[in-house]
Amino acid sequence: MTKQPQPVPVQDPPSIGRQAAAGVMWLTIQKWAVRITGFVTIAVLTRFLSPEDFGTVAAASTVLPFFYLLADLGFAAYIVQADKPDRRMLSTGFWFSLVAGILLTVVLVLSAPLVGLVFRSDQIVPVMQVLALAVVFTATASVPMALLRREMRFRVIAVQASIAAVAAQVVAIAMTVTGFGVWALVGQTLTALLLTAVLAWVAARWRPSFVFSGSEFVMMARFGSKVLAVEFVAMVRAWAEAAIISGTLGLAALGYLNIAQRLVQIVQDLTGAALVPVSTVAFAKIRDSADRLRSAYVRALRMTYAALSPVLVVVAVAAPLIIPIIFGDGWEQSAQVAQVLALAGLMVVSAALDHGLFYGLGKPGQWLVYAVIIDLCTVAATAITVQWGLHAVAYGFLVVAIFATAGRWFLVAKLLRASPRTLAGPFGFLAAAVLASGGAGWLALVLSPGLPPILRIALMGIAVLVVHLAVVRLLARQVLDELTGYLPRFRRATRHRIPSPSKERS
Repeated sequence: MTKQPQPVPVQDPPSIGRQAAAGVMWLTIQKWAVRITGFVTIAVLTRFLSPEDFGTVAAASTVLPFFYLLADLGFAAYIVQADKPDRRMLSTGFWFSLVAGILLTVVLVLSAPLVGLVFRSDQIVPVMQVLALAVVFTATASVPMALLRREMRFRVIAVQASIAAVAAQVVAIAMTVTGFGVWALVGQTLTALLLTAVLAWVAARWRPSFVFSGSEFVMMARFGSKVLAVEFVAMVRAWAEAAIISGTLGLAALGYLNIAQRLVQIVQDLTGAALVPVSTVAFAKIRDSADRLRSAYVRALRMTYAALSPVLVVVAVAAPLIIPIIFGDGWEQSAQVAQVLALAGLMVVSAALDHGLFYGLGKPGQWLVYAVIIDLCTVAATAITVQWGLHAVAYGFLVVAIFATAGRWFLVAKLLRASPRTLAGPFGFLAAAVLASGGAGWLALVLSPGLPPILRIALMGIAVLVVHLAVVRLLARQVLDELTGYLPRFRRATRHRIPSPSKERS
């Protein structure tokens, strides 16, 4: 009897989950390491620099990301989800990004005075002209970083990002204490981006060929243009918000808002920043199986709610105690704004996961429509509420976040061919956990008025965590089982050797 050929073994399905879990954990560990050291840095900077200094760099930073996007044109996102990127495709993407980065840097330097007129500040002009170098640094690192993400080498990315961030913080502190003022913030940004680019090239083990394919460029541009449009809309929104707030309330108010946003961003970085890069790759690898994709998304949604919400609850309750400790005196106006922004962050806690889903499935156009609508609502809310001050602006963000969350339920349900109720269901236990844990944290603060602020925050954090875990275990026990089950998987995944890419990247 003729021996039947054995089927070619396919990749073990759970391996993607293990690699994704390991990637999230590695990037989260990296964020924690960077932010813990960053607390020391920001504590020094806020004691030497003024709100106007932070507002100046914040205003310049609203323009820079747009130039980053133009230099990349969404090619990195295409490479991450492409089926078989070859050397010709990668080289085409690199040479375009390099040339575009250089040209855009020149444009940014020449256009800086116009931005200064918009923000009514001459200080922004030289800051933006020097920060223009960041466009070149970012453009050159685009393809190597995309390759590292595609190969799910998140441990390498985490280590490199930590090195770059800590080195940049050392530079910022040194420049601050030696009297460089606002240029310390500029030096921090440039140092981090330069080191990130250098380390990415070393780790990627890839070098471009001297080829440029017009057909590859067109194919990548069709996908990348939608990615660029999404990010462009976000940048325009941030720029418009900054212009409205600084023009109405002044640069100091923008500085206060920037500090509040930094605190919430720190929390989001420490918990959910890894979701977009990891989920994009993970969802792209299983997009051909509708049932598997739907199941994986719902599990990820539940775990995202359970894992990301407690720290945001802590900020929402204790921001008036946290901000003076981290940022020093004089930033009290940021506290209540940070509390409201933390509530808004709780509402959109799954946005990063949804972002990764649409990009991983090659549907950036659908995400673009959603982004345009939400960002237009955000700008409109800012323009309407700014006359009543920063607190009103923050509440406007919260209202928009509520509608944005409900809108995503319907968008994702259509994409996954599921019921919106299926996606809204996990939000129920999130709401219950937030209300219960937030109430416990508030009670802990009320009952400890005579204790040192740090101790009060610690007690409040313990109360929030204990009650949160109790509610999640009561309403969604399987979520805790899945989260704890990933811990040993993380240990195995970190030992799992990801195959090295071939020389031809084919």
